[in-house]
Order: sequence, then C-alpha cells, then structure tokens
Amino acid sequence: LREKCMIYITGDTHSDFSRFTKENFQIQSEMTKDDYIIICGGFGGVWTFEEESSREKERLDWLDNKNFTTLFVDENHENYTRLYNYPIEEWKGGKVHKIRDSVLHLMRGEIFDIDNKKIFAFGGAKSHDIQDGIFNLDEEEIQNGISNLEKVNYKVDYVISHCCPTSIQTLINPTYKRDILTDYLQQISEKCTFKRRFVSIEKMVVQYNSIANKK
Repeated sequence: LREKCMIYITGDTHSDFSRFTKENFQIQSEMTKDDYIIICGGFGGVWTFEEESSREKERLDWLDNKNFTTLFVDENHENYTRLYNYPIEEWKGGKVHKIRDSVLHLMRGEIFDIDNKKIFAFGGAKSHDIQDGIFNLDEEEIQNGISNLEKVNYKVDYVISHCCPTSIQTLINPTYKRDILTDYLQQISEKCTFKRRFVSIEKMVVQYNSIANKK
C-alpha cells in the first residue's frame, strides 16, 4: 500500500478531457479513487443551457469511470446556474457540488484536508471575451473564505484558484484591470501562509510561493 496519495494539478480543460486518456496520462493505471486530479478552473463539463446534454453526460460519465477522482474550481466559462444547483455535500472537511460520485466541484472559500494537507479553494474569474463576463461573486462566499481561513490561523498548505491576486495578475499582464476577485485574492495572499499556490493562465498551471512566507 502507498503511504501517500497522488495529486496532479492541471489547467483549463473547457470540456476537452483528452489529456486524461490512458495514452496521454499513463500513470492513471497506478491510481485509485483516493488519488486526485485538480483542474484550476475552466472545467467546462457543466455547460449546456438547461440540462445535461447527451454529449455532456457521456463525458462526465467517462471521467467518473476513471481510476482517479476529479476535482475542480470554477472559472468564468461555466454554467453557474446549473453548477450551483448540484447537490452540496461535505467532503474532506469542506463543501462540494457533487457532479458525479468522483467528479466534484470545490466550492469557493472551502478548505479541504487531503492526505493531511490543507487546500484552500476559491474559483471564479472575470471574463475577458464576453461583455461584462460570466462571473458571480457574493459577499457570503467572500466571508466564507475569510471565516474558514481564520479557523486555521491563515495557514494552509496549498491554494487552488483560477484567477491570480492583483499583484501577480498585473505582473503577467500590466493592462489587466483589477476587480473584486483579484483584490480579494490579493488580500488573502498577504495574510495567508502557504507552500504553493496554483492558478491557471492560458490553460497552463502557474505556481508560486506565499507572500506571507517572505515577511
């Protein structure tokens, strides 16, 4: 028996899960449902307007039948109306939307204990290609994240989000306009101690250290 679980982190999938085929992701033959793929937003598996299409069902069932468990935070390209109507369950110390038995949406502001590692999740992003964006962020989610971080004295192992804090976002793209989410993530970064933060930029995962660690 392995002492540690496997956790792989990837960027936007936009409903294209071909990177998880046996040919492209060969290590999965050694994985179990206690091993995890984490998608940093841009999941796209819950997208069709009113209900699950046959194509969507086929893709979600395909993921659910994999050896591993798929976790994701949301991005701007998600169907929030449907996503937020999936059943809410407690999982590993935090709340998730259960899409399938082993396909779970990590809800904003929740902290999950996976293999004795605390993971803070906060999805969402303002859209860059649709007027006004497809983005919802309410005060309850903001306060939920702060409340949960206070319970662990702002100390976690990893932070998973799609969007970057304002300082990182403007470093990558100086023309990017700050918004309520990037400022919120900036506030968290300045107070929270963590080993690594993972975000998705242009479908690639970027990781960096905690600002608080360097104070």
